[in-house]
Amino acid sequence: MTTTNTSHPQAALPATLTPARLARLAALVAAGTRAQRVTTTSPYTGAPLADLPISTPDDVQDAFARARAAQAGWSATPVADRKRIMLRFHDLVLQRQEEALDLMQAESGKTRRDAFLEVSDIAITARYYARSARRLLSPKRRKGAIPMLTHTTELHHPKGVVTVISPWNYPLSMAAGDAIPALMAGNAVVQKPDTQTALTALWALALMREAGLPPDVWQMVVGRGSSIGDALMAGGDYMMFTGSTASGRQIARDAGERLIGASLELGGKNAMVVLADADVEKAATGAVAACFPSAGQLCVSIERLYVADEIHDAFVTAFADRARAMRLGAAYDFSVDMGSLTTPSQLETVSSHVDDAVSKGATVLAGGKARPDLGPLFYEPTILTDVTPEMTLFDHETFGPVVSVYRYRSADEAVAMANATPYGLNASVWGRNGTEARKVAARLHAGTVNVNEAFAAAWGSIDAPMGGMGDSGLGRRHGADGLLKYTEAQTVAHQRLQGFTPPSRVEHEQWARILTWAFKTLRALGVR
Repeated sequence: MTTTNTSHPQAALPATLTPARLARLAALVAAGTRAQRVTTTSPYTGAPLADLPISTPDDVQDAFARARAAQAGWSATPVADRKRIMLRFHDLVLQRQEEALDLMQAESGKTRRDAFLEVSDIAITARYYARSARRLLSPKRRKGAIPMLTHTTELHHPKGVVTVISPWNYPLSMAAGDAIPALMAGNAVVQKPDTQTALTALWALALMREAGLPPDVWQMVVGRGSSIGDALMAGGDYMMFTGSTASGRQIARDAGERLIGASLELGGKNAMVVLADADVEKAATGAVAACFPSAGQLCVSIERLYVADEIHDAFVTAFADRARAMRLGAAYDFSVDMGSLTTPSQLETVSSHVDDAVSKGATVLAGGKARPDLGPLFYEPTILTDVTPEMTLFDHETFGPVVSVYRYRSADEAVAMANATPYGLNASVWGRNGTEARKVAARLHAGTVNVNEAFAAAWGSIDAPMGGMGDSGLGRRHGADGLLKYTEAQTVAHQRLQGFTPPSRVEHEQWARILTWAFKTLRALGVR
């Protein structure tokens, strides 16, 4: 395995991340002047990185009060004006991407390649909702109760103030990506990014304000969920959460108690199926892209791989060769294939899952160990076989650069094995015959399924909904659902001339016969 050592000068913080710039970003946190502080560290080196104020429950309440006051004016802002702000934000993200790439790498330890995918994602998301919001939010005529006599219109109003809780693993995509449609729908947003990667989220906030967003319309707080979680739930009119299934269940219960909506993207144990007719070399290359982006710390990355018996051995050889050849290390450029894990707890989870599997008989085909010679949180891309149900990683999410490979004899068996999980977030199918591959894809229990791709095809199809089934969550981001979930639908029906009550001098029994005749006539004419 090729490595890049963290002692290389490239591992030092880049020039864009000056103490003054980091301090300016930290100052955007909604917190009191005497707030306690927390220091984050860089995964590449373990050295201190950010000094952030910690928001209190009172700070969160104040943020919601300011957001609610600002939301009235923002919702009255014409959609065309919101569009102009969002397109300026789009342009700024692309123009200033070097700052974002440096921040994401410094905070998360991912490669520049993986960080650039987040820049691309936010550019696509901002452009899509900027140009789609007017169509999605415009009043729509609906078929009335009585043809020609009932004028019915569907309207959409903003929820008010949306709470967004975003994770550390994709700090730009998950922070800005969920705020963008909420803002375009006319809501204000109070957001809690994960503390470890808060600077990246704050960078997006700074750019949105530079693009013209009024300051109090989007605010960010920093703190532990155990401290400010109740205030975040109490203050919002809708909850958008990305994180663990356990936390998602609690948020769903709390949202239900308050009778507010919630959208939850939660855990996954994603499967990839390699069909018997697949191109082995392409599928092996695709498996690397599916399993090891951001060191496997991606909700839609693959952790289970099912390969047809006919090509299993050839595929496994090609896949393992590619994994062992990956360039692992820290570099603020595009030269490495996989970076670091983000937190010590993730390294502990990955190590314990692999050690447990090996102790119970799993075979390591590639990787299988930490790399402290490269930095405190590096772990090799790891491929295991002979994994059995008593091993923890058989059905528990590892969320790291570890994948288990299994063989199957028929497509039915592959589908059954892939679906044998309470999760249902993402899946991947590889095969030369696209029609047959899509048939297999449609049978998989997952919110998104990619054919001859890992995850980017479905995720990047921003006009289509993205989300999980089963224990992988509720609701959808992207597409029309990704914006309209942040609105209250309202039906306005204007009845003209005659309604369902009988006219004067017409008895109810006679009126019932008239309506019955009318319904039968409409049925015969094919009217809905």
